[in-house]
Amino acid sequence: MTGEMMSSGPWKIALVIHPERRASRELAGKVRSFFESRGHEVIEDASPDGPDMSRFDHTLDLAIALGGDGTMLRTAHASVAEQIPVLGVNLGALGYLTEVEPSALELAFERLLGGDYTIDQRMTLDVSVTAEDGAHELVALNDAAIAKTRPAHTIRLRLGIGGDPFLSYVADGFLVASPGGSTAYNLSLRGPIVSPKVSAIVLTPIAPHMLFDRSMVVAPEEEIDLELLPDRPAVLIVDGRSTIALRPGDTIRVRGGKRPARFITFDTTDFYGVLRAKFGLTDR
Repeated sequence: MTGEMMSSGPWKIALVIHPERRASRELAGKVRSFFESRGHEVIEDASPDGPDMSRFDHTLDLAIALGGDGTMLRTAHASVAEQIPVLGVNLGALGYLTEVEPSALELAFERLLGGDYTIDQRMTLDVSVTAEDGAHELVALNDAAIAKTRPAHTIRLRLGIGGDPFLSYVADGFLVASPGGSTAYNLSLRGPIVSPKVSAIVLTPIAPHMLFDRSMVVAPEEEIDLELLPDRPAVLIVDGRSTIALRPGDTIRVRGGKRPARFITFDTTDFYGVLRAKFGLTDR
């Protein structure tokens, strides 16, 4: 977390709306009215791929996401390059990434305008792909997954850590996750849950067909290299949205991100309390 604050205003705010949820559009009108009545500028965006923050010429002060974790991810992705802080309003079922419930919206906005908030920085992953169709540079907030494309077959991958070869895998795929992503797809693979206060990269094989099936947690400066081995294709999926076709010989390099994702929070987050609540954990 940081002690930095946004400018005192007036602010320019990007309001990112879930394109298919009526509740999101209805709530957007209330949010727009709240901020415009106080002299702030609000720009709405309902693109399914998230807004292009760069078109605002570095003048945005804040992005507000109205939706679930998917909308929050799209907004955060668009905001990382410009380092714009994001506030998430939960209209989804889980809302693990979002900060505010609709019932507490006005109170949250009053606290925001009063400077009663913190900007929480979360580690990202920089993903570089060298493929047959060219080079790609992506940013992952949660994870980058290499997955098979043929249901009845496995794929083969060679893993390197910190510039040294480690092991070749025969599996349905392979997942590289950030601490934030450790409670996403990684969790369903029985990978470790990592506190967001820890800077680390989580490596989890997907249904490995081999004796060594364990996850590993490595330092963010230890570059992860993955090469797709012959003779089957695969696909790279970043945060469940960006997809790149892979052929044998293509390589993926993952490292700790140069720019963090920045989220608005109002109280010290009880990560473990949230974990218990979101997943219904109780003592026996």
